[in-house]
Amino acid sequence: MQHTFWMCCPCHFGLEHTLHFELKKLGAEQIQVQDGRILFRGDYHLLAMANLCLSTAERVLVQLGSFPAYNFEELFQGMKKLPLEEWIGKDDAFPVKGHALDSKLHSVPDCQSILKKAAVERLRQKYQTSWFSESGAVHQIQFSIRKNLATIYLDSSGVGLHKRGYRKNANAAPIKETLAAGIVDLARVKQNSVVCDPFCGSGTLLIEAAFKAMHIAPGLHRHFAAERWDCIPASVWANARAEAIAAIRRDTTFEAYGFDCDPEAIRLSEENIRKAGVKTRIHVMQQDIADFTAVPEQIIICNPPYGERLLDVQAAESLYQIMGSVFPANKQYPCYVISPDANFESFFGKPATKRRKLYNGMIPCQLFSYYGE
Repeated sequence: MQHTFWMCCPCHFGLEHTLHFELKKLGAEQIQVQDGRILFRGDYHLLAMANLCLSTAERVLVQLGSFPAYNFEELFQGMKKLPLEEWIGKDDAFPVKGHALDSKLHSVPDCQSILKKAAVERLRQKYQTSWFSESGAVHQIQFSIRKNLATIYLDSSGVGLHKRGYRKNANAAPIKETLAAGIVDLARVKQNSVVCDPFCGSGTLLIEAAFKAMHIAPGLHRHFAAERWDCIPASVWANARAEAIAAIRRDTTFEAYGFDCDPEAIRLSEENIRKAGVKTRIHVMQQDIADFTAVPEQIIICNPPYGERLLDVQAAESLYQIMGSVFPANKQYPCYVISPDANFESFFGKPATKRRKLYNGMIPCQLFSYYGE
């Protein structure tokens, strides 16, 4: 049996419990929910499966350890005690980056320098060498110093997990894939669902809905930094990919429909849907929101343009009024809208069944959910 270790997955604020559920299904142990991240224990297989299968995590970080650091000496000695050689080989690269908040050590460049020196000293003693070529696989060291507590990680993902590989192109204000996946989960999309996005943009919400309904691992068509780490056997990644592929459900009845008034958005959606491998399940066409007709039992999920994105505030509010007139937004016509406008409900004309705070990039938003009577 492989040894287990601590891992950490950052996520959008508001999606912690969605990510918790995903990790529980993968078999993570000792799961701890914190603001904007989840801590858990697992082995190499779980690390690979987390990178491949988690739809709402931003990264999968290996947590090497935590220690108090009120000064540079404590920072140096704390880093030097960590078992870096268990992960980083003699020729591997190990750059350092991170952040500090509400701590006596507030200079990020100085902290980077101290941690790098400590890492070199630890590995120099373990490998009996005075020089490192750093020509091998990248093991990105990340640090977080909060309230004088330093936590050191290794980033196993490399490029952020929101980069699925299907969206090389996007419209002016795309929703992040991990946030879209979280909204899809909150909308209770299932294998037999019919989903509609009347503002489909580059197709992200539609694609993430198809992935969830068909159990398609979002990371299947990309690679991860840890795939090049010598400490993790190649068979771990091969087995994880085989397991993820075997879990795909091609027998679902899921379908999705997307509309947008912009012909370029429709072109982008079609291209991204094709790249994502779900072309047969998603149908898109050009249509203005005023011409939209709701269908019973169809789940409406959308990220309409608003004042801080594409429209001025007055135009966005007029758009909400049109949406309210064409979306029944009740139990028979469930509807989920993300918006930063605190007055959305008044312009839409209906109080939401539930509101949930989320962030779209740096913009604080709410998911207005309509599924009651």
